[in-house]
Formats: sequence, structure tokens, C-alpha cells
Amino acid sequence: MTRETGKPPTAPSVVAGTSADVRGGSAIAAAVIGMNIATYAFTIVAARLLGPRPFGGLAAVMNVLLVAGVVSLALQATAARRIAREPGDVHEVEAAILTVGRRSAIGLGVLLALAAPLVDAALKLDSIGTALLMAFAVVPITHMGAQAGVLQGERRWLPLSVLYLAAGVPRLVLGTVALLVEPDETVAVAAVAVAAWAPVLVGSVTLRRLRIGRAAHDGESDHSPRALWWETVYNSQALLAFLVLSNVDIVIARNTLDGHAAGLYAGGLILVKAVLFLPQFVVVLAFPSMGTEEARRSALTASLGLVALAGVCATLATWLLSGLALVFVGGSEYGGIEDDLWAFAVLGTLLSMIQLLVYSVVARQARNSIVLLWLGLAVLIGVGLTSSSVTELVGRVIAVDAGLFVVLLGVSLWRLREAPAGS
Repeated sequence: MTRETGKPPTAPSVVAGTSADVRGGSAIAAAVIGMNIATYAFTIVAARLLGPRPFGGLAAVMNVLLVAGVVSLALQATAARRIAREPGDVHEVEAAILTVGRRSAIGLGVLLALAAPLVDAALKLDSIGTALLMAFAVVPITHMGAQAGVLQGERRWLPLSVLYLAAGVPRLVLGTVALLVEPDETVAVAAVAVAAWAPVLVGSVTLRRLRIGRAAHDGESDHSPRALWWETVYNSQALLAFLVLSNVDIVIARNTLDGHAAGLYAGGLILVKAVLFLPQFVVVLAFPSMGTEEARRSALTASLGLVALAGVCATLATWLLSGLALVFVGGSEYGGIEDDLWAFAVLGTLLSMIQLLVYSVVARQARNSIVLLWLGLAVLIGVGLTSSSVTELVGRVIAVDAGLFVVLLGVSLWRLREAPAGS
């Protein structure tokens, strides 16, 4: 934001930005990829240093934090959408969203702390302390979303890049050191909880600097904490629907396939997640433009093209270098899925494009469209439970997700048909 005018900079969409936008976009891409690599590396280090049983407990905790993190993503989407649509109200939105972020973080932390005995029993952690540490970790994870949303909405790509790196690298460093000293699942969760405060510190310092020279805007829009809270609730259920959709197939596999086949399917899902998260930076860059009437159609179509291109490249690479891809998902013990790895790459590509459409729906606050996600989830469960092999299950999941993508895309383009000319 310029100090002379007190107005945030306006920037074109991700596809047609200035040289500064291109540099910022490159920084975001590198930071998101770096964050995901650090997160994956921590998982690998923890699996090797802990062993199967303790690692199972850590994996269960991380899955709960993943679900709880939906609130963080919803806060980020709410802030970014509001600021991108009405940049003159940035001061008001920032103050309100940070308030909502703090309250949500504390509330969610207290809720998980009170539920610690139930969480301990459900996850079979045999440690109330570990469950309480999880509650401690969810506080910074949630509040970080509000900070990231302000930076994303203003297109402050460089500080947002630092925040993303702070969300991944400290976890890897602190977690590795902690586990080398004491290979224990509680120690691992403690390291995750402490490292989660690093991006909050980065966000606090960055936003404090940006407030200098920022003038309040007395607009007519309702950016009260109450209004932002209800939008965050809607965004949470929309993103939760996608989270469940993209993770329910492993539950189906464990209930329909034998133990060995379900394990093979889980190995294939490592590749799915890699392909899903590979172009995640495109969502980060495109989302502010998706929320503006002038650029939302071009932002969606161009971003889908970039994600599809990345997916096609990943699928071709997996097909041509299936042996190397097998090493990535676990090695020779997973040889039974080598011929199907390209299909898992296709599934990751579809999920990546569906994720982009979900964010487009959130940006437009097209609430009826989210019903399609829940319907798609119901169909996926019904169809998936009739599978009898890895190949059959992955094929059916691809078919359902492809149908859902086509329907969501058709609805989105139909709703955008009256967008301003040239958008």
C-alpha cells in the first residue's frame, strides 16, 4: 500500500500482471512448493525416526490438525475476497478479520483442549498431554489464516511467501532436531505446536509495518466481525466438503479391499497428493482476481489451463518414468500399483482442478454450488464401496471426480456468462 494515498495497489490477474507481479508470483510458487516439500520431508523423517506404531499416532494427530486447518483456510479466503473486491476498505477488513481470527483460534483451541480425553481415546494416543499439545497447535494454525488472507487480498506476494515458508521450514528443522534427541510422538507433536507460531510471528511483524500510513475508509459495506464470521462459517463448510471428497477414498479402500491392497492404494495416494499440491500456488495467486467482477472469468479459465498443463506433464512423466515414480511412493514393496500410477496422477490432476473451482465458487459466494460437492461425495462413497481391486477403485474415483468437475465447470461458466466484456 502506498503511504501517500492510503489505498492498496490494484493488480491484474495472475496471467497478465506487471513485472513486479511476475516476480511476486515466482516467489509465491517457490514458497508454496518449498512449504510442501518441507512438510513432506518432515513426514518422511518422522516415519523413519519413530517407527510404525508411534508414527501412526503422529499421523492421526496431523490428520485432525488438517481438518481443523479448514477454519484457517476459510479465514484466509474471507479476508482475501473482501479486500480484493473492495480495496478501499482494507483497514476495516483487516481489523475485523484479525479479531475473528483471534477469537476463532482461541475458541477452537479451548474446544480441542476440553475434548482432549475424547481425542486421546478416539486416536488411541495413550497420552492426554499429546492431545493437549494438539489443541495448543491449532491456535496459531488458525490465526495464521487471517494474516495470510490480508496479505493475499492486497497481493503482498513477497511477505506472504515468507509466511508460507515459515509454515513449513521451522516444522522440519525443529521436528528433526527434537526427534533426533527423543524419538517420541509427543515430542514430535510438541515440535509441530511450537513451529506453528513461526508464521504467526512473521504475519504480526509484516502487518504491523503495513499499518503505517494506512487510513480507515468509511464505506457502506458490512465488514463487521459478525459479517466476516458468518462468511467464514460458509467458507469452512465449502472447503471441508472438498477436504472430505479428496480424502474419503482411503477410508473406502480400507473398508472394501484387503489389507495389502488398501496399503497399495495408500501408496498411490502419495502421488495423488503430490500432483494435487504441485500447482497450489496458482490458487493463491488467482483467488483475489476470482473475487472481482472485472477479472473473475479470465482468472478462472487461465488458472484452469495452468493447472491442467501441470497435471498433464505430471501424468506423462509418471507414465514414462513409472519406475522412478514407484520409488517416490514407497519403493518395490508397492510394485503392484506401478502400472496404475499414471491413473493416480490423473486423479491428482482432477482434484487440483476441482479445488480451483471450489475456490472460484467461494470467491463468488455462489452458495448453492457447494451442494454439488456434497452430492458428488455421496455418489463417490456409493460407487466406491462396490470396488474389489485397486485398479477398479481408482478408476471409479476418477470417473466420479471427472463427472463432478464437468458439472461444476459448466455451472461456473454459466454463472460467469454475464461477466463484463473483456474479462
